[in-house]
Amino acid sequence: MRILLVEDDPALSLGVASGLEREGWSVDVLGDGEQAQSEGLVGQYDLCILDLGLPRRDGMDVLRHWRSRGVRMPVMLLTARDELRDRVAGLDAGADDYLVKPFDLPELLARIRALKRRAEGRLEEVLKLGALQLDLTQRELTHDGERVALSPRELALTEMLMAKAGRVVPKDSIVTRLSSWEADFSENSVEVYVHRLRKRFCELGVVIRTVRGFGYVMELANQTEAAAGNT
Repeated sequence: MRILLVEDDPALSLGVASGLEREGWSVDVLGDGEQAQSEGLVGQYDLCILDLGLPRRDGMDVLRHWRSRGVRMPVMLLTARDELRDRVAGLDAGADDYLVKPFDLPELLARIRALKRRAEGRLEEVLKLGALQLDLTQRELTHDGERVALSPRELALTEMLMAKAGRVVPKDSIVTRLSSWEADFSENSVEVYVHRLRKRFCELGVVIRTVRGFGYVMELANQTEAAAGNT
């Protein structure tokens, strides 16, 4: 996937671009609204991450111009403007999603994956495992309708495991996905987060098994018990 990142904060754009590239995506970075407006009309991008507070031309103007010229690529807005009217204005101007600064990189990546799924016509906006349900659009995990409070990284790890329920998720894939520009995310960090989730899920009928030398498998507790009984 080729992504256009338009952000005038050098440190933030570097961090976000690094995270996107770790996902295996190609990234072009611009820090100017005028440049972005022109590039968006001629560049072949699968998705754009667009800051609103840009020099020379506001991101909202850029977005409106793109949409008026028939540019249909999905656009994720980044902004420090947290007023409801600003969010509504951005969505009405043609944005596909909206993320308020400061944000956690795993959440941004998860939202991009959701936009990519929608752009590809895939409809799995909710992951389910037993009574556990993860709404990928609202970024909310529930069990029997009751919200399960998780940190952004815990939620991102839960998404990875639920998306491949019953199959092994390699530990190195988790390290890559959950790393951010603030701090390195090591294999030891993965073990800490898996331990936290196990404690959360132990009464919810869901387990996370360790497959030594490979990674982790999330599945229903009765499936694990049945497998143990057959060995």
